[in-house]
Amino acid sequence: MHLFRRPDYQSDATQFINQLKTEKPDLEARQRQGRELLWDTSVDRQAQEGYRSARVQQQPYVYQTSGTK
Repeated sequence: MHLFRRPDYQSDATQFINQLKTEKPDLEARQRQGRELLWDTSVDRQAQEGYRSARVQQQPYVYQTSGTK
């Protein structure tokens, strides 16, 4: 051990997270399940192609109407 070594510092947030993980050991697994539910989904390629083909081209000036003055 070094003579001037400081004790390991942990912020309040880190202490809270470590305490939460010890109280709820299944927390990380539940977080992964939530991520899979929202982000790790399969993409429907046929629906995506339909969305792209139905897209309407935007006018150069967004607020300009195409009707009469």
